[in-house]
Amino acid sequence: MTTAGAPVAAAVRARLEERAAEMAHLVGELVSIESPSDDTPALLRMAARIESLFAEFGDIRRHEIGPGGAPHLDLRVPKTRDGERYTLVLCHYDTVWPLGTLATMPFAIDAAGVARGPGVLDMKGGIALLFFALQSLAALRHVPRRPLRILFTCDEETRSETSRALIEEAARDAEVALVLESPLPGGVLKTARKGSATFRVEIAGLAAHAGVEPEKGVNAISELAHQIPAIHAIADPSRGTTVNVGVVRGGTRSNVVPAAAEAEVDVRVSTLAEHERVDAAFRALAPKLAGARVTAKRRTQKPPMERTPQIAALFERARAIAAGMGVALGEGATGGGSDGNLTAAAGVPTLDGLGPEGEGAHAAHEHVLVASLPRRAALIAGLLAEV
Repeated sequence: MTTAGAPVAAAVRARLEERAAEMAHLVGELVSIESPSDDTPALLRMAARIESLFAEFGDIRRHEIGPGGAPHLDLRVPKTRDGERYTLVLCHYDTVWPLGTLATMPFAIDAAGVARGPGVLDMKGGIALLFFALQSLAALRHVPRRPLRILFTCDEETRSETSRALIEEAARDAEVALVLESPLPGGVLKTARKGSATFRVEIAGLAAHAGVEPEKGVNAISELAHQIPAIHAIADPSRGTTVNVGVVRGGTRSNVVPAAAEAEVDVRVSTLAEHERVDAAFRALAPKLAGARVTAKRRTQKPPMERTPQIAALFERARAIAAGMGVALGEGATGGGSDGNLTAAAGVPTLDGLGPEGEGAHAAHEHVLVASLPRRAALIAGLLAEV
């Protein structure tokens, strides 16, 4: 495939290979500004640094609707007009790590060039790559093929509850979407992600004295125990559908027949058709014990990112760009979700996993390979120049 982005990527990579240490330093700086999703002052500190870092590239708007009024940042490169088609780039600056994690998990780079720290892979490293990609394009006088709209959101790790509407609005005028989440091992891009949903299954029974007249009660915990196999039976591994009862609660005291119980359930699906089937199956749950009531409530839902022909074609462009600088690029699917699920469901060709190579997102061994930083930033630059 002939690609306009390949020579741009090659030029950017050549420039950045000499600046890998500088790139790693910026990753470390961002990691050192802790930004857990539930800490508004910490998010504000991170937002301020992103604003100062990216201000040279265009106009940044604040949408102060995040947790506690923390801002989602909306960067236009250059300033876009209403209705103008653009490339949408998705980043998030919140992390799963609580404030103070740096005390026991400080940013560090070992002798093998492995950088560790809370959020280094998910996704402070991706934000650093974007900065160097934009800076390199400007220095080499290459202009992105389309205007860019870049969102830095602060609640992705808590299911994008406040940013979802903003992302879906941005998707309406997007030609393509690029997501700077971490890749699969080996730098493999993500062209499909499962959708997710959480359900709360609530059981209503009838309280009674467990020693005096237990026969007058309806044990909600017993009903929930009957329901759990039925809930797990909704899964269909052959279709990639998983169901997990992860939390159960019920009862008040051991001498009281429990009047209430509940379960929280995680569901992952690969297609919208499976979302609909699973929804119907939860609504159809019926009590096994006389007098009990079962209610299933869907609390959150994120649609799947299905690998469409348009997504496949976008990946082929990325693969050609990578090949032009001597990098073999693969694609794969994952069970985890991202904001790319939202853009893909809106019909926007979406390429995910463009962050630096590494492993261990959300885990104590979270790390980034410093050697991957120049080539991953170059891939992003090539995509921006072409698509």
